[in-house]
Amino acid sequence: MWSELNRYRRVFFTFAQNSLVRDMTFRTNFVIECLSSLGWTLMNVGFYLIIFEHTKSIGADSGWDREKFFLFLATTWFINSLVQAFFMPNAEEFSELIRTGGLDFALLKPIDTQFLISFRRVSWSSLANFAAGIVIAAVSLWKLANREVDPYVPTAMSCLLYVFFCGCGVAIMYSLMICLSATSIWLGRNQTLYNFWFYITNFSRYPMEIYNRGWGQALYGLFTFVIPVLVVVNVPARLIARPVEPRTDWEWWLVGWTIVATLLSVLASRWVFRTALGSYRSASS
Repeated sequence: MWSELNRYRRVFFTFAQNSLVRDMTFRTNFVIECLSSLGWTLMNVGFYLIIFEHTKSIGADSGWDREKFFLFLATTWFINSLVQAFFMPNAEEFSELIRTGGLDFALLKPIDTQFLISFRRVSWSSLANFAAGIVIAAVSLWKLANREVDPYVPTAMSCLLYVFFCGCGVAIMYSLMICLSATSIWLGRNQTLYNFWFYITNFSRYPMEIYNRGWGQALYGLFTFVIPVLVVVNVPARLIARPVEPRTDWEWWLVGWTIVATLLSVLASRWVFRTALGSYRSASS
């Protein structure tokens, strides 16, 4: 088993290295893509700084004041940048592999097809937002630790849980991504993948408290328990920022549900992908 895992690790690093070489071949384009991502990040930071000129927190009594909310934003960029770097380019090209017959060659390779489809290309420029998230998180944590009223320093356990649940968030997003891309086998060409992905992930970019009121409760239930994108950012961000103290029972239930949702999402995506492959007909047939 360990030798098999080591083989997959070497294959992944080969893919990553080849992608980096390809990106460095066109360095100007790489720099422009990085600057474009950072520009989008800076515009978001400016937008929320303007919002906090008019309010002290996002949502009444939610605990998401300015520094804690920027930790939430940093978590969003961590997770989304990893998904966009490692999975989005491959998902977008999946329909092209089907159309051109490239999937035939992938199926013949002595390696798991889903792994090959998911990791064969890395978009290194998308990690610029990850670097921006590190800076924003560091500044927010420093301000939280040094403010005069209610200073806060996260514990080592909170940091470990934060990293773990960020990984869960990436796994949930990847599962949604692979399910969407697998539909290309049935539909022939899925050009709306990126748009649908953007619409869905928009719900994960805000604290879940804003949905749990009025008609928004339907969205809260849908995107927490059916398509669990609300837990992707909210759970790790709550663990590191601790917007509400003491913890309530429903928050611990939410943590447990995130682990269950991650396992179910990965298993469901695996089933959808394999079922879709069962319906695939070679481009030469």
